[in-house]
Amino acid sequence: MEIDAELRRQITVSLLAAAAFILGLIGIGVTFGDSAALPETGAIALVALLAGFVLLMALVGAYLIRAKDDDA
Repeated sequence: MEIDAELRRQITVSLLAAAAFILGLIGIGVTFGDSAALPETGAIALVALLAGFVLLMALVGAYLIRAKDDDA
């Protein structure tokens, strides 16, 4: 299977978005991970991170579709 420029762009953008999510999880863990249970503010931060990740992936998908259309 040949990896062309478009597939490399898709892989790179998707990996960067996933890395941002993982860094967010680490940040929440470091900030709110002092006790055995996640405090209420940590839970809200986690839900906000998840919602932000869903929106980010939707924007990434829209970007990749638009970039594909511009190339054609």
